[in-house]
Amino acid sequence: MADSSINRQMHPTINSQLGLQNGLPNGLSESSNAGKILIAASGTGGHLFPAIATAEHLSDYDIEWLGVPNRLETELVPARYPLHLIRMGGVQGRLGIGSLKLLLQLVRSTLHVRYLLKKNDFQGVFTTGGYIAAPAIVAARSLGLPTILHESNALPGKVTRWLSRGCSLVALGFQEAAKHLPEAKTLCVGTPVRSQFFSTLQSDLSNISIPSGVPVILVVGGSQGAVAVNQRVRAAAPAWFEAGAWVIHQTGSNDPDVDSLSHPQYIHRPFYSDMAALLNRANLVIGRAGAGTLTELAMAQTPSILIPYPFAAEDHQAYNAAVFADVGAAIVEPQETLTVDRLQAQVLRLLQDPEQLDKMAYAAGKLAVKDSAQQLAEHIRQLMVKY
Repeated sequence: MADSSINRQMHPTINSQLGLQNGLPNGLSESSNAGKILIAASGTGGHLFPAIATAEHLSDYDIEWLGVPNRLETELVPARYPLHLIRMGGVQGRLGIGSLKLLLQLVRSTLHVRYLLKKNDFQGVFTTGGYIAAPAIVAARSLGLPTILHESNALPGKVTRWLSRGCSLVALGFQEAAKHLPEAKTLCVGTPVRSQFFSTLQSDLSNISIPSGVPVILVVGGSQGAVAVNQRVRAAAPAWFEAGAWVIHQTGSNDPDVDSLSHPQYIHRPFYSDMAALLNRANLVIGRAGAGTLTELAMAQTPSILIPYPFAAEDHQAYNAAVFADVGAAIVEPQETLTVDRLQAQVLRLLQDPEQLDKMAYAAGKLAVKDSAQQLAEHIRQLMVKY
């Protein structure tokens, strides 16, 4: 395949489009103070990163964080914001003894958060969902404080569905989520992305040497449930190499076959820190369909083959993937029916059809809300001012 058959374009600088100065909204300084907000976000990057991105645009407020012990927030948050920890678990399986223990935990955590909100004179709560949202929302509403919840998935999580009606606003990553929340006040703002993503989108790839002009397939399985994707990719890759493609593979940290494939056109690591630049360089991405991944695909305008994680809660990744498939931004392949031969053929077909890749890239870009964090921060600010 000729090198010129696929030509990804570099994207313009986005910070200037968003009105950012050092990652902060224009006109705001770190010393300004409009009050105090408690942000409840815990567990995975899908919950934490949108919350951090939004917090970057709320620099006129004192922000404190609500989290859970031994989760990702204990590593990412303390250097930025004061972190308060509570013990809170999620709903698993059918009701039983475990559910009673969870209810008791919810009551204790809610009283803890209520005391925290009153003692420290918070003006309101912002949360990105998950089980930590429950005590935060209930405590805030019991005090009459405004509560803003952001739901990034096309199928809202259980906590969002149960408690959304009590929130001042439910901000959505996908408009499709609104139909599952008929009694809530909803507004689609997209899913916030940290300012670092935009600032590194055009960066040179560090420590990765790839010839210019060659097609690049980026595989993003992640650590959760990536093994099945990794196995299929490695089995299919030789045909892609023969077609002139390079494969950059983020394997995750739990891959037992990590060293089973060696080829000059194959580069693999557990994780990549320069994901924005990789997405910008890639001609095609193979990956899961978490809301965070899809948001970054849209921002980078990268075509994709999506393989939803089949064990995600309530199969929500399939709902996310359907949003991209419906507009032509991605091809969705259920893991249970995806054979090596099918994956191999799909990729080769796309690499040989640059016009379709261009159409997919354009469709992905149409889904991007580049000022999502700004929009969400402004709605939070307006609700806090009303209070």
